[in-house]
Formats: sequence, structure tokens, C-alpha cells
Amino acid sequence: MKKAVLLAAVLAAAAACLEGASPAPEFRLESLEGRAVRLSDYRGQAVLLNFWATWCAPCRVEMPWLADLSRRYRRQGLEIVGVSMDGADRARIASFVRERKIPYTILLGDEAVGAAYGGVRLLPQTFFIGRDGAVAWSISGLATKSDLELAVRQLLERDDSEPGRE
Repeated sequence: MKKAVLLAAVLAAAAACLEGASPAPEFRLESLEGRAVRLSDYRGQAVLLNFWATWCAPCRVEMPWLADLSRRYRRQGLEIVGVSMDGADRARIASFVRERKIPYTILLGDEAVGAAYGGVRLLPQTFFIGRDGAVAWSISGLATKSDLELAVRQLLERDDSEPGRE
């Protein structure tokens, strides 16, 4: 409970500082299906951008939680995008994703996108990007399910309360 209150305070402080928030770095990556995907394709939606790898145990813990959040908050404008950073071949990653019934978009990451997002040295790494394309905040390492949901809810509420949004 104390951790949730602390996270809420941190997110509220981050939201208060968002006037000068920096735009999320643009990228063009390939999906498991072979189509080109850009971050800007999601403009107007809140995006949870999750860097992960098949060999990453904490990533495996988070994936079902992200799948649940995707199902529950998609209608409210949330898009979850997973970026695989493990360098494994497409077929292996696709098999991994199929076995786990991941309903959100999975992209094949590379060193350039990792560098653009600060090096992504610790997996999982999750960036919360507002409908305006700016990074609201990020979480490095394993978060709890409740922390992820709280961050998603704060992001959606923040975006819904922006001037010009109804």
C-alpha cells in the first residue's frame, strides 16, 4: 500500500512537470508480421512502450500484466507496444509471443532504437507516452502489476484532462 501511495506521488509530481516534457524519440521498426511501424502511427493515443527480451525473467513476469492492461484499457485509447531487444530470430520471437497469447503489437528492436531511448540497459524498461507524443515518465526494471495499472490510469486521466480534449 505504501509503495502504491509513493508511486502515485511520484507520478503526480512527474505530471506536474510535463509542460516541458520531451517528445518520445521517433522510430521505424518492423513488426512480427513484417510491416513497418512508426511511433508516430500512434499519435493521438496513449502508448505504453515496453522494451523486453525473451531471455529476461522479469519481462516474462510483466507480459501477462501488460496483456491484461491492453485488453482492459484499449477502448480508452491505450496502445501497448512491445519492442523485443534480444536479437533472436523473428520465428523464435513469434513463437514466444504466440505461446503467451500476447494481444499487443510486438516490434523487432535494434541498437539504434535502444540508444534513442537512453541505452535501455536494464530490461524491462517501460516508457509512458502521452497522446501528444511526449514521454510522461518511465519505469526501469520489474514493476508491480498495480504500479503499471496506476501509471496507465494516470496517463489516460492526464491525457483526458488536457485542454482541447473531451
